[in-house]
Amino acid sequence: MPEQNPALLIFQTIVGCLGIFGNGLVCVVIIKVHFMHTITNAFIFNQALIDFLGSLVLLLSSVIPIPDLFPPGAGGELLCRLWVSDFFLWCLFCSSTYNLVAITLERYLAIVYPFKYQRFATHRTVTLSVLCVWICGVVLNLFKLFFYYYENLECKLKPLKHPEIFVHSVNAILYFIPLTVMLVVYVHITLVLKKGAARLGPAPAVQPSGGGGGADQRESLMTARRNTFKTLLIVFIVFTVCWTPNIVIYSIFFLGGAVDLTSAVYLISVAMVAANGCVNPFIYAIKYKQFRKALKTLFGRQNQIHEHSLATLTTNHG
Repeated sequence: MPEQNPALLIFQTIVGCLGIFGNGLVCVVIIKVHFMHTITNAFIFNQALIDFLGSLVLLLSSVIPIPDLFPPGAGGELLCRLWVSDFFLWCLFCSSTYNLVAITLERYLAIVYPFKYQRFATHRTVTLSVLCVWICGVVLNLFKLFFYYYENLECKLKPLKHPEIFVHSVNAILYFIPLTVMLVVYVHITLVLKKGAARLGPAPAVQPSGGGGGADQRESLMTARRNTFKTLLIVFIVFTVCWTPNIVIYSIFFLGGAVDLTSAVYLISVAMVAANGCVNPFIYAIKYKQFRKALKTLFGRQNQIHEHSLATLTTNHG
């Protein structure tokens, strides 16, 4: 097996650690803070969980070297087909992509078809949607189990008979179809939000305490929706930026183009894909107001518990 670039391994190790910490924090915040228990945040939690596991697998693949000779029997066969092929990592990458599609469609229903959304927004529907995301990640990557074969204690890559068919199929399923769906949906959501803002008109003067009413509530709801929409739009844009260079290079390579897999351009494209799994928590912390509020609530609560414990300890020893 070819050795990986040391600089890329170091970068992936750092990204893996950041992804584990950042996405783990997102999961904890959503679980611990009650007002984060919403339909949208259920999908964001699933996104963070997938990216947490993806970062963990990325870290393990960076620090665990691939042996020159594999153990005999079923152990070597499984290690070759499951680990060397990056089956688990690509399952999680794919699930992450399709969970982004699920979040996008959830926001689309909530903003464009709010009455239909009320029928959709049930625990059963959300659970089934999340389950479908995970199933898609596994099913759409089963082909990777047949990419490598185990022979004479070695793991070898099978040659492709029709690489152009394979490349176009994989790119369509794992990249272009999800990207197109999200792009069309975000454009439509943008148009709907602009029309909604135009109907509401300019923001009214600040009302005294207890004032306002239905119009204020509608405006608050529209503001919250816009904030969530903008946050998820940035997540989508970052996904597109991180994945597109590698998809293009990968396609050129499998279609017979001259691609140097040791070049800086290719290594940077791989690093960008790896980095995509750890950037979302930073986007939430910067742009998602509800998440920032939840962070303050969680850490404020922890500080209160800590101060209470110190006060109790001081009293007991006084």
